[in-house]
Amino acid sequence: MPVKKSSVLFYFGRFMFWLQFAIIGRCRPEGAENIPEEGGIIIAPNHISVWDPPLTGSMMKRPLHFMAKQELFDVPLLGFLIKRTNAFPVKRGSHDMSAMRNAFALLENGSPLLMFPEGTRSKDGNPGKARAGVGMVACHAQVPVIPAKIVNTNNFFKFKKIKIKYGKPIMPPKEYSKNDYIEFSQKILDEIAGM
Repeated sequence: MPVKKSSVLFYFGRFMFWLQFAIIGRCRPEGAENIPEEGGIIIAPNHISVWDPPLTGSMMKRPLHFMAKQELFDVPLLGFLIKRTNAFPVKRGSHDMSAMRNAFALLENGSPLLMFPEGTRSKDGNPGKARAGVGMVACHAQVPVIPAKIVNTNNFFKFKKIKIKYGKPIMPPKEYSKNDYIEFSQKILDEIAGM
């Protein structure tokens, strides 16, 4: 399946978010040298706020792609915008094969993909429970995962300094079973906790 090129709207939005995070959030990314310049990769940060996807994407040189819950695409104006910002829909709570095909196609075509090891936002800012998603996609696609630690996006309007730190790439096991998916996702979360 061919992967669409990032739109002008994507680059404009990325710049505007970068401006916000760099000025208001005083964010300077750490460890950007750990992100390979080419090839499919999964960027896997902790998830504490709705600001996490735009922060992660705006602080990277490479155009980042990400899954977003189907409901967002059904909102008239938001749906129009989000379709043009490298997002594709996923039906949460189900085995959405269409979303998985999109994810694998992006990685196969050498694109970076954002996935959260916890699968959803942590309401209290503490690490959540590892889900199988990151582990499953990484194992089947055999691509490196870049753990990323995000701090203070849940306090964005309190003007606290926002941080994002990208860790070194971690390769999934070459031989695996379904039981290894959550174990690998947990390995990513443990790496984030130690950063």
